[in-house]
Amino acid sequence: MSRAAQPQTRRRPPAERRAELAAAARDLALADGLAAVTLRGVAARAGVTPALVAHYHPVMDELVATTFAAIVSAELVEVEGLLRSRPDPTSRISALVATLLDGTRDEVTVVWVEAWALGRRNDALADAVRSQMDAWQAIIRRVVEEGVASGDFTAEDPATVAWLLLGMIDGLNAQGLVRWGGARDRGPLLAGAVEGMLGLRRGVLSN
Repeated sequence: MSRAAQPQTRRRPPAERRAELAAAARDLALADGLAAVTLRGVAARAGVTPALVAHYHPVMDELVATTFAAIVSAELVEVEGLLRSRPDPTSRISALVATLLDGTRDEVTVVWVEAWALGRRNDALADAVRSQMDAWQAIIRRVVEEGVASGDFTAEDPATVAWLLLGMIDGLNAQGLVRWGGARDRGPLLAGAVEGMLGLRRGVLSN
């Protein structure tokens, strides 16, 4: 085959190529889990050679960490928008409980669960996990603080309440991955616990 007849591959700018690989890693993590974000896995998903992936991401642990952060931070932005659309702290807490336990976020839950396990041997991922957990806790803490300030909630330590609520959400969603109960079971269970922590009337979050 002559040089003129050989197929030509368009050389993409570095920023465009990085975005392409990042998208491939994100799609791969959501489809097959964070553990699937490997050199060969990303290359196959993006339709490029492993050598090209290695050129842009010589340390795969860092790509795994940034992929995790991209996925969970996008969810956080979505939830922040949802909370801003609610008029008061009680409706915000109710919306938070409902949306995070409605069974539609299992793909992201899998990414979280794998990140906690893989982070034991991936320092970059562990840092990203801690950062994202802090960000989630801060959002919940602000809602609790607003409720305390308005007199809607009773809580001596909003920061601790936020960590406890986050832990319960994470735990119930992780259990849901193996079909322990359903969203209908988990939602009221968490709502009752939150009502107790915040001094709310029984049933106000599940109405």
